[in-house]
Amino acid sequence: MDKNRLSVIIPMYNEEESIEVLFDRLFPVLEGLNMPFEVVCINDGSRDRTLEILERELKRRPGLVVVNLARNFGQHAAVMAGFSEAQGDWIITMDADLQNPPEEIPKLVKEFKKGHDLIGTIREGRQDTYFRRLASRITNRIVARISGISLHDFGCMLRGYSREVVEGILSNPEYRTFIPALATFFARNPVEIYVRHEERAAGQSKYSLLRLFSLQLDLMTGFSMWPLRILFFVGTFMAFGGLLAAAVIVGLRIYYGAGWAAEGVFTLFAALFFLVGCQFFALGLLGEYIGRIFQAVRKRPTFILEWVKGREKGERKVLMRLP
Repeated sequence: MDKNRLSVIIPMYNEEESIEVLFDRLFPVLEGLNMPFEVVCINDGSRDRTLEILERELKRRPGLVVVNLARNFGQHAAVMAGFSEAQGDWIITMDADLQNPPEEIPKLVKEFKKGHDLIGTIREGRQDTYFRRLASRITNRIVARISGISLHDFGCMLRGYSREVVEGILSNPEYRTFIPALATFFARNPVEIYVRHEERAAGQSKYSLLRLFSLQLDLMTGFSMWPLRILFFVGTFMAFGGLLAAAVIVGLRIYYGAGWAAEGVFTLFAALFFLVGCQFFALGLLGEYIGRIFQAVRKRPTFILEWVKGREKGERKVLMRLP
């Protein structure tokens, strides 16, 4: 039997329809690995029967650990809570909706045994809509170019982390960071592999287009200064362009007279609207960076644990876990 212990972290939010099917496929796979394992499920403030089903499964699933958060904190916080409770040498994260097939976990374990400390995955045969796949492909390329982080699929949750990488992440908590990207800073021997992708077993995706956009914004502003630099270059270009346009307009007014272009009113308003729009865009981007600084300075907890069940010592109540 392999002496390394495996921890599988699964954040859950309103997944009552998927849990039993997920466990029926997941646990046989883990038992077939012939190594100690635990499954750490984080209830992220679910409003359905997710927590009730998890507590019921505790009685018949050896190795199951349930972490209950005080309220909904989001997937990032739920994964961080799972990291803080996981006791394995190798840690794998996955979604509860079965779009990450549990049968792919042995592939990640095989890479761990080769000595890799961070295992990224690329979804093969994605079962999403064409629009979602296209948007994901474009976003992956843009983010990789801006951030300089070599990841081909930023959106796949099925990933593997060594204990050392997880400890590095936990020792450097950041407000709304992107965990796979942050992990690359602590990895010494990362690798990416292809894994299957399936349709959701039940329910609907918790990631709307707005949340996906917010996630990509977190990734760009959290790992790159290029958006600010782009603003600098755009501002410089606009300043020189404005001076040139002003010179041209003055020259044409002198040549054609004051009646040219309706006294210049339309031209003035067009330039004004464009400049005001650019200013609001710049202020919004600066506000995103300043907001991140504000959140980091306050040092508020990323999540609040209510209790943990499934350990050998039984239930453990936790009032707060600081970042």
